[in-house]
Amino acid sequence: MQNVKGTLYIFSAPSGAGKTSLVTELVKSTDRLMVSVSHTTRAMRPGEENGVHYHFIDVATFENMVADDVFLEHARVFDNYYGTSQQAIEEQLANGFDVILEIDWQGARQVRQRMPDNVSVFILPPSRAELENRLKGRGQDSDDIIARRMRDAVSEMEHYAEYDYMVVNDDFETALAELKSIVNSRRLVASRQQLALQGLLTELLA
Repeated sequence: MQNVKGTLYIFSAPSGAGKTSLVTELVKSTDRLMVSVSHTTRAMRPGEENGVHYHFIDVATFENMVADDVFLEHARVFDNYYGTSQQAIEEQLANGFDVILEIDWQGARQVRQRMPDNVSVFILPPSRAELENRLKGRGQDSDDIIARRMRDAVSEMEHYAEYDYMVVNDDFETALAELKSIVNSRRLVASRQQLALQGLLTELLA
């Protein structure tokens, strides 16, 4: 099989929808699928590795990268900056890997402008009550913070219509199977298969 350029995926969801857990399992169980490693100015947390979880850089370096137009998308979240290297994404896609960007709706809009050939997926919770239960279940935040996260979640979910697919994470295994079906169906599109199976098609049609 010939190496075919990979697909860029945008995954967005409100906090508490379970996106990170789904993406982790999806990548683990799918070949040639990876998550983009972003750059950030926030401090490294215990258990994190530079270059694995994030590329940890200082603010001055980040601002220089913005000035040099390095980022496919970037944003300030609270007091920290986050950004995705466009060159790194393009190299991974050229090497035949499908790449997932875990970004919010604002980042998704930036990506669509610069790399419109992508597949976008929005992950929803099964209900507003369940979303609040999940946020409370973390046991780490005050009521005020949870209320703010709920407001932010509603604001994020208002942009669901900008995405190609929607998946509801009610049952984890069902949601995971649906995400796998999105990836697999993209890989089976005739125009992609024609490139991947050139040798076989030549033999069959000889």
